Amino acid sequence: MYNCNGCYGGKVGVCYGRSADDLPTPAKVVQLIKQHNIKYVRIYDYNSQVLKAFANTSIELMIGVPNSDLKPFSQFQSNADTWLKNSVLPYYPTTKITYITVGAESTDDPHTNASSFVVPAMQNVLTALKKVGLSRRIKVSTTLSLGVLSRSFPPSAGAFNSSYAYFLRPMLEFLAENQSPFMVDLYPYYAYRDSPNNVSLDYVLFESSSEVIDPNTGLLYKNMFDAQVDALYYALTALNFRTIKIMVTETGWPTKGSPKEKGAASPDNAETYNSNIIRHTVTNQGTPSKPGEAMDVYIFSLFNENRKTGLDSERNWGLFYPDQTSVYQLDFTGKNGGFRSNSSGGNSRGRSESWCIASSKASEIELRGALDWACGPGNVDCTAIQPSQPCFQPDTLVSHASFVFNSYFQQNGGTDVACSFGGVGVKVNKDPSYDKCVYITAGGRNNTKATNASALNSSASTSHGNESLVWNLSLCLVILLSFSLQTTNSQAL
Repeated sequence: MYNCNGCYGGKVGVCYGRSADDLPTPAKVVQLIKQHNIKYVRIYDYNSQVLKAFANTSIELMIGVPNSDLKPFSQFQSNADTWLKNSVLPYYPTTKITYITVGAESTDDPHTNASSFVVPAMQNVLTALKKVGLSRRIKVSTTLSLGVLSRSFPPSAGAFNSSYAYFLRPMLEFLAENQSPFMVDLYPYYAYRDSPNNVSLDYVLFESSSEVIDPNTGLLYKNMFDAQVDALYYALTALNFRTIKIMVTETGWPTKGSPKEKGAASPDNAETYNSNIIRHTVTNQGTPSKPGEAMDVYIFSLFNENRKTGLDSERNWGLFYPDQTSVYQLDFTGKNGGFRSNSSGGNSRGRSESWCIASSKASEIELRGALDWACGPGNVDCTAIQPSQPCFQPDTLVSHASFVFNSYFQQNGGTDVACSFGGVGVKVNKDPSYDKCVYITAGGRNNTKATNASALNSSASTSHGNESLVWNLSLCLVILLSFSLQTTNSQAL
């Protein structure tokens, strides 16, 4: 993690992946890490050459037990004992190992039963550490993706997928008992890449000037990362695991992608996201449900990795090229580079101007339900359509709904889903304003606090090469709220 003198917030680390055939030697990598004052590093195995290279550096290292080792580690205590003796202890404590991840995103691999081995393997690794008196100095956990949630929007409704109950409950009991962190890999990037019309780029980059309200708690969210983290905290709380801390073991943004990733993967977006996540972490901002609470975050990844499969982005997450030059300039301290403002003062990412109106084909029941929701839970100011106000005439349901729909649409990022209203909203490119009734646009509005069930979709996460997206079907949420229907959370584990 990057050192921040005088800071007392969370720590920011870097993931050192090695799926490449052109990387510098481990010794040169360590020199690069020291040159940039990086103090915390995650690796995905226990390679002896890498462990040797980090000796006598004071850099704190997170090592990993790969999924391929889970079954033998879970079957016999002797396997974990032998591994610790031969693969870890020869390098400790000169190499400062502080965490062992037992398995990585095991629930995301549909072709194996890896997750069933995780907790027994974790227990055996912990027992091996206890035998040599290191269980308090080296913490044991496992990494997961956001795919373990069945619901993450709004954050307060966060719930674990009940199909993972066999694995999650004993894992959470292990973490709570041993004061180990809940490790998760979070990627707001994929939410934007896979649904750019429904997800605001500014929202995922920590650049949004508007706020999203969780209707259940009233808490305000200005970025997707915080919403994802809080969804996990609420899911933990729902199962009465209130003391477990969350650690983000991967997050980041690629600099290059395939054609379908055009507009998402770029050096500018990567620099913006990573600079902002660093500052967000080291300044100890916390999340809306955990304000001021420190949380550690690891950025993926140190290098571009040319042997990764999948879309081009999979090979372009690096902060550095293999020749050790920077892919882009990153403020490692978080003091200067975070939360950059747009020089134009508005939305600098080129959204075309549009409005949202009610469909003339919609039924009265559909319009009334959507209008009532928008003026209530949707938090739209409907004063203008009241008697004697500028937009009261013509006194028709379609006219009133059109003004209100547009207000909600503009306040919530101008996305397609924000104009849906169950299919009775229509986007238009011609200004529907008339007389003194002015339909606002994104560029002309003040910062607005609004419930957003679209662009603010906070539920997408993935592992590299093995995506596990959790979509919230925000449109369905809008429809349900519109008609005041009660929904139930996912089945408790």
